[in-house]
Amino acid sequence: MKRDIDMLRGSLWDKIILFALPLAFTGVMQQLLNAADVFTLGKFVGKYSMAAVGNNTSMVGLIVSLMMGLSLGANVVIAQNIGAKRIDRAQSAVSTAFILAIAAGLFFCLIGEFLVAPIFYLLEVPAQVVEMAEIYLRIFLLSLPAISLYNFQAAIFRSKGDTRTPLIALAIASGVNILLNLIFVLEFDWGIAGVAAATVIANVASAISLFHTLTKLDGVIKLDLNALIIDKEELFEIIRIGLPAGIQGMVFSLSNLLIQAAINSLGADAMAASAAAFTIEINVFCVVNGFGQAATTFVGQNYGANNIERCKRATWVSMGLSAIFMQTLCCFILFFAEEILSLFNSDPEVIRLGVIRLWYIVLPELINVLMEGLSGALRGYGISLTPAVITLICVCGVRVIWVFTAFAKIPTYATLMAVYPISWFITTIFLVAAYAYHMKRLKPARK
Repeated sequence: MKRDIDMLRGSLWDKIILFALPLAFTGVMQQLLNAADVFTLGKFVGKYSMAAVGNNTSMVGLIVSLMMGLSLGANVVIAQNIGAKRIDRAQSAVSTAFILAIAAGLFFCLIGEFLVAPIFYLLEVPAQVVEMAEIYLRIFLLSLPAISLYNFQAAIFRSKGDTRTPLIALAIASGVNILLNLIFVLEFDWGIAGVAAATVIANVASAISLFHTLTKLDGVIKLDLNALIIDKEELFEIIRIGLPAGIQGMVFSLSNLLIQAAINSLGADAMAASAAAFTIEINVFCVVNGFGQAATTFVGQNYGANNIERCKRATWVSMGLSAIFMQTLCCFILFFAEEILSLFNSDPEVIRLGVIRLWYIVLPELINVLMEGLSGALRGYGISLTPAVITLICVCGVRVIWVFTAFAKIPTYATLMAVYPISWFITTIFLVAAYAYHMKRLKPARK
């Protein structure tokens, strides 16, 4: 494929940029689906509907993070097989990943529907938004099989160095989502249900687009529906690497559920501000995450080829480039914070609180460069459990303690937002130590 990147030879910085930027834009496009929902509801329905979507962010993130983590396992396994020139194993991993994607999507869709009411009860969602929040989430959950399939198929493309095809598929889906949002809300007056339905249709469109492309390819990552199998060895490797990565993502979402409950206690303005600010700040994380996943894939292929020195160079080049691109975006967001937030809602209090959140979360994103870069590199080596355990203990532990101590004593929005950079900093210290430890004891790639 012309979009493939040779990760095993030549310079690194230009190839990492070509790999990471489309991946970052893919993350932005995924968030655009949510941003379109928040924008449409904030402008044409009201801040309570925005708050309803905001209450779903952590719940949706919890499930999607696990599926994305599992798909990352497929990315690493296929990339290592390609780097080691184990073509048959790579093709078996593609087939296994496809079947796992469908099974995981259906499973989490069913589980999610059963958990909607209990989760909203635990979050103590205010009465004025709980009904709208439940309507949105129940409809959105129907798209989980499509979201799972998209992420696994995107991981298959990334393992070969192609990050542009998933981006194109998602860009088309985002356009569909925006158009349907306006039609369903303005023309049909379906409100929050229409916004959720538009998101489901867009997610299905992106999954079908990648599926069609995978079946028409030639080469190692072609999906042959007549030869679908579950390879137990490859399935074990995908789960061994992907499940901890998914749990690591879930940890952030679990801790965010706790923070969301604290935000809810501050009222509808705080909920709406968080929904709008999150839609902006997550784009910075998409850039950092894009370069983190570049580290995962470049390390994965070169580790499969047993080129450890190139693995190490790829890790540091990825983090350096991530810092440059991330800081540029951060400066833009913080300089125009009020203007960007006003696009979602013109309420002065919502904008004021949104600005507070952006400064507390966007300004210290440099810490996340280290977190994502080192975690991504470790996963590329097949070491996925260590960063997951560190994240579980440090992120969850610090945020739980903070909410029940500092925030309980000074229950302000700023106090609550301060927990983000503090938990990132503590987590990064342990990740740096873990990376150094594993590099000294690194074993050769599997044969």
